[in-house]
Amino acid sequence: MQNDWPALSELAAAVKNGSSSAVALTRKALERIERQQPIYNATILTLSESALKRAEAIDKAIAEGQDPGVLAGVPFIAKDNFLVKNSETRAASNILSGFIAPFQASAINALEQAGAICVAKANMDAFAHGASTENSDFGVTKNPFDTTRVPGGSSGGSAAAVALGLAPFALGTDTGGSIRQPAAFCGVVGLKPTYGLVSRSGVIAMGSSLDCIGPITSSVEDAALVLEVMSGRDDLDSTTIESDPQGYANLKAPQLSKVRVAVIDEYLEQGLDQEVKDGLLKLVDKLKADGAQVSHVSLPSTKLALACYYIITPAEVSSNLSRYDGIRYGYSDPSAKDLEQSYLNSRGKGFGKEAKRRIIIGTFVLSSGYYDAYYKKAMTVRTKLINEFDAAFKDYDYLIGPVAPTTAFKIGEKAKDPLQMYLADVMTVAANLAGIPAISLPNGFDTNGLPIGVQLMAARRNDRSLLGMAKVIEEVNNRA
Repeated sequence: MQNDWPALSELAAAVKNGSSSAVALTRKALERIERQQPIYNATILTLSESALKRAEAIDKAIAEGQDPGVLAGVPFIAKDNFLVKNSETRAASNILSGFIAPFQASAINALEQAGAICVAKANMDAFAHGASTENSDFGVTKNPFDTTRVPGGSSGGSAAAVALGLAPFALGTDTGGSIRQPAAFCGVVGLKPTYGLVSRSGVIAMGSSLDCIGPITSSVEDAALVLEVMSGRDDLDSTTIESDPQGYANLKAPQLSKVRVAVIDEYLEQGLDQEVKDGLLKLVDKLKADGAQVSHVSLPSTKLALACYYIITPAEVSSNLSRYDGIRYGYSDPSAKDLEQSYLNSRGKGFGKEAKRRIIIGTFVLSSGYYDAYYKKAMTVRTKLINEFDAAFKDYDYLIGPVAPTTAFKIGEKAKDPLQMYLADVMTVAANLAGIPAISLPNGFDTNGLPIGVQLMAARRNDRSLLGMAKVIEEVNNRA
């Protein structure tokens, strides 16, 4: 099965004009989830009762002449680190087993206010720690194009769900590529907005200075509409910024003869699969033929971005995961005899190997005697990387490169080698460190029939421009 849902705007229009209904769309999504779950394991919780209740309310409101919003009756799937009120939220980790969300993520609230309906929670790497969804305590999600391969991660369940057509769109989080990489592996569109453009309130934190909320969709147009609904300031998240006053849904394609695009040279060197490289260069040639000014640019600090990321992120992970102590919520070991044993046993049994690995690394780099040697140096490199991106965007409108060095790899291929798994993020982490918007777009297939992705980046707050150029690339590839 592939995503055969119409555009989000068309779905909402059909619900509003009576040619479809919110209940019908919700039942369709729930039926697909039930049918595909045993094969692909893309979701880990279905919200049938609450979803159908909301759908009935939307259909009733329309019958009474009300307008439920631009996403009226459109079902969607949220990654399991989004809090959905009165529903279990576990971030795919056993340590949060049984935790019922007492409130709801701001992004979910915004989508519901626009008429959308959350029908399920997607599988993910536990606490978003991973690039393959193999770190989920609920089993790995299978790639829709080859069930022996991973869907990417950590938003692998969300990307697979959209590729399979379980719902018209899904939500993911992106700390170092966790929307873009699985989108590339599953042949869909994955958008990481400018840092702070979408509220993180009610989303379980991984790396607070890096986490971004974004949509996974089957088209750029759909991604733009979802971003428009979710974006903007939120009193519950002090890091949020104002959205573009022109909005995002009304995409304006740039005039290619005036567009300056640069290929990042360092991304062509780092163990890049030949077919991925050929796909990128073929696209670049098409853009040149259509009139775009295409050059190459060197960003030397991108070679250090992965090392920098895997110092800063574990440090923030160590801090953010300290709240899961077996006392206030989530798993608590019943055999513990005292408070210290409760901490040790609850965290020891509740956290998986990858969470423990990142806690240990993060605590180490923040500890006395090592802070200056590791964390402080990593933050210095981060500043240098930001400056290099800022300088590049003075000369170029967009930067382009691969999303990942390879297409989707085999399940288990990198599971026992954390370093190889971390290298799957080598081309995506820089955008998070710099806080810039980036989008993954389908860019053909390799000889194994696996999707290839291409990554487009723009300067901070230039999300609208990024989406406009992404739409152009989408059209260029569709006519091939």
